[in-house]
Amino acid sequence: MNIVAPSILSASFLDLRVELTQLNKSENLWLHLDIMDSHFVPNLTFGKPVLTEFHKLSKHPLDAHFMVTNPEFFIKNFKDIKIHNFTFHLEATQDCAALIKQAKKYYPSVGISIKPATAVEEIKLEWLKELDLVLLMSVNPGFSGQKFMPSVYDKITYLADLRKKHKCKFQIQVDGGVDASNAKKLREHGADNLVSGSFIFSEPNKNYELKIKELR
Repeated sequence: MNIVAPSILSASFLDLRVELTQLNKSENLWLHLDIMDSHFVPNLTFGKPVLTEFHKLSKHPLDAHFMVTNPEFFIKNFKDIKIHNFTFHLEATQDCAALIKQAKKYYPSVGISIKPATAVEEIKLEWLKELDLVLLMSVNPGFSGQKFMPSVYDKITYLADLRKKHKCKFQIQVDGGVDASNAKKLREHGADNLVSGSFIFSEPNKNYELKIKELR
């Protein structure tokens, strides 16, 4: 699988209809949506009403990254708006196994994410066997446009080796500072789902297809 997931956090919030229309011209995308509660991270983004409109306007699967303190609440509260992938943070729960099981009742794909300071070894193999995705943050979550942290490469390699050894099916997604300068290396290490925000949406003529092709 070779997915690019444009991060809407970097899009123009005053012109989202145009932004989504432009992205509809490309294939094999996920629409990456950062849901923040201003508690788990110091920022606040869009909620359920806005996500409902995203689904109506975009032809791409909704990839929701919940940077929230209480992911259990969001699992049930957002289950009716056709989110494809639900990713929660390991650091936000005391019972990952139960949370994965609960989320799988409502969402086709369930993922777990870790902050840069969290050791990748904290993600247990028993969870990896159930998960559809692992999101590795290569910046500190909460804001777009941060500098890429190369320490993520070792984490990707670790997960890719585990995935192969135990025949797991999860995707390895990377988010933070992803652009044309590091996309190839990220894929070579084993990442197969790249989230990119500032790099894509900085294209002055809104020719996002060009930027997406550069990443591929």
